[in-house]
Formats: sequence, C-alpha cells, structure tokens
Amino acid sequence: MGKRRLALCAGVLTVTAFGPAACAAYAADGGDVSVVPAAPAPGADIALRVTGCDAREAVAQSPALVSDARLTPDDGDSLAGDGRVRSTVTAGTYTVTVACDGTEHKGTVEVVRKQAPAAGAEPSAHPSPVAPVNAGGGGAARVFADGRERHGPGAAQTVVALALAGTAALTVHRAARRQARRGRGTG
Repeated sequence: MGKRRLALCAGVLTVTAFGPAACAAYAADGGDVSVVPAAPAPGADIALRVTGCDAREAVAQSPALVSDARLTPDDGDSLAGDGRVRSTVTAGTYTVTVACDGTEHKGTVEVVRKQAPAAGAEPSAHPSPVAPVNAGGGGAARVFADGRERHGPGAAQTVVALALAGTAALTVHRAARRQARRGRGTG
C-alpha cells in the first residue's frame, strides 16, 4: 500500500508541476507548431517542434527569430530544433511557419518585454565570481582560499582511527586464539 501511495503522489506532483507549463506551450502555439517557452523575452533561446510532417528535415521561419531554424527528427513522430528570438524585436505575437513537403504548418510565439530592474536596485547576482570554483584538485581551491593549509587529520579523526584499528586488532587476535584452541582439541 505504501508503494502505491508513493507512486500516486509522485504522479500527481509531476502533473501539478509540469502540466501548466506544457498547457501554456501548446495553448500559445496556435497550430501544429509548438514553441517552448511559449512567451520568451527578446534574445531568449527557444525550442521549436512541428507535428504531422513526414519529411526528414524542415525549416522554421519567423520575423521574431534571428535566423531560420533547422528542424530534424526527434524521438517521436515530430521534427524539432532550436532558435533564438531577436534581441531587437518588440513585444507581440509573431507567426512561426514551417514548410514541410509542400504543406505549411503554422504556430505562434508571443514575445514578452524584458523586465527592467527598478531604479537604484542592486543586481541579485554578482557580475563576476566571488569564490573559487570547485574545478580540479578535488576542491582544493576552497581550502587554499581560506589562507590556511590543513595537514593531515585532526585530533578527533586520529582518535577514532586508533580506536577502530585497536578493535580490529583485538578481533583478529581473538579469532586466532579460538582457531588455535580448536586445532589443539581435535589432534
């Protein structure tokens, strides 16, 4: 019963989390062509998909895109590709057209205006890194950034290691003594 509840809850959570985004993407496409995200800002990367096209390749065109987007077969029965919204395009709804085997498939993309930060507001992220990057050296950059080097284990680690080693040695010694007694009694 516990596994069924867990599976049910996971399914409900997945539909709740991803359902609105998928519905928004398909609600805004207006045809066989879908655009994700459905409402990108100027300069954003988008994913394009067309269904009902039997060709091995197609091209998506739109005045909102920087250039034509090449669509190729994806895992399913559709063609997919990536594009970029022009950084100079104004907010509005633009048609996306895919020519495929002499048939025109249409969809739409709604470009939204970028939100400008409030006057005098500080940026939420630093413009450049403020801490060392954990790359190579097993994270040693963070240790050396503190300005102090650490050599070997501390006192607590040493005590624990000695206790474990002593326990292991005692266990091996007792096992050897038991083995020796069994050997003397059977001979």
